[in-house]
Amino acid sequence: MQRFSFRTFLKMSKRIMLTLLFTLFTSILILIMVLWVYSPGKTKPFLDSNGKLLVNSISEKIYVNINGVKQGMFIKGKDMSKPVLLYVHGGMPDYFLTQKYPTGFEEYFIVVWWEQRGAGISYHKNIVPDSITSKQYVSDVIAMTNYLRQRFGREKIYLMGHSGGTFIGIQAAAKAPQLFNAYIGVAQSSNQLKSEKLAYDYMLKCFKEKGNKKMVKNLQTAPVSMTAGIPKGYLALRDEAMHNMGIGTMHNMHSVTTGIFLQSLLFREYTLREKFNLWRAKAKSGVSILWNEMLSTDLSKAIPQLDVPVYFFHGIYDYTCSYREAKSYFEQLKAPVKGFYSFEESAHSPMFEEPEKLQRILRTDVLLGATGMADKN
Repeated sequence: MQRFSFRTFLKMSKRIMLTLLFTLFTSILILIMVLWVYSPGKTKPFLDSNGKLLVNSISEKIYVNINGVKQGMFIKGKDMSKPVLLYVHGGMPDYFLTQKYPTGFEEYFIVVWWEQRGAGISYHKNIVPDSITSKQYVSDVIAMTNYLRQRFGREKIYLMGHSGGTFIGIQAAAKAPQLFNAYIGVAQSSNQLKSEKLAYDYMLKCFKEKGNKKMVKNLQTAPVSMTAGIPKGYLALRDEAMHNMGIGTMHNMHSVTTGIFLQSLLFREYTLREKFNLWRAKAKSGVSILWNEMLSTDLSKAIPQLDVPVYFFHGIYDYTCSYREAKSYFEQLKAPVKGFYSFEESAHSPMFEEPEKLQRILRTDVLLGATGMADKN
């Protein structure tokens, strides 16, 4: 029998290692090539039934200097005569989700999917973190609004905030109500610290009932408190835990990786570099000044009144921004016209989860200054 020497073993190990490295390198190269193909970074135009460019439509990706910082946006509309809607995103831009979950906003508006300073296509490594404050963002919203008013020849526009974007949007609407036809809060922030405590208690209870000992232990080591605040350990668990429970981005989205990260990689209107920057910005934001401001602010006290029509859209499963707290804030809020709309199949993103219902509300209530479809209680 031939003896198996140590030298032979080393040679075989070396061959196996080289084969594995080659396979890994090839796989990475193929992945980069696939992502490159999926990343032309150009907007898709609106076409008519004959495949020709839809007359009077707009589909563009542009950059504008807003308060000294170059900021990007996607502008979409099938009819340039429609009113303008400025969308203010939350913790990260989510326009890329419209590729899989179309909202239909472009049917009723010239919708501006703005990616705010320091985020998405507006990311730049030299942006000073201390400039990311609510005061700066509110100033940016107003400057962006004035740019859109001038460009499209409108006296007023519609303002829609989502999640953390509602914290900014509602302050802008309060500061300059003369610029807006209405304010629309989707997953409206209210008392965010209280919202996080409610979410923590709910998740801990549910994970105990499911027998998920690992998640229970992790949550118990990082408790949320109304007095001590939110530990970093909880923030590290938050997204995974919320999506596991169906109280995160969408009620039926149970994975951040496949539900959000993968969708951003497949989004064709970003370049590969822009996809990288989207997540680079997200990682860099961390526990930001803006987040700390949200946790220390009770909007029901800070903004008790708006001088424009107000519409709140909220999923009943939403604990990212508490449904209960948003409804409590709405009941206290004073406005000339106001309507609260519950979405029975949604968590944090009704525009992606129940777009048809949301479109009906926009068409029959918001654009007419009415509240016929609003909750009755």
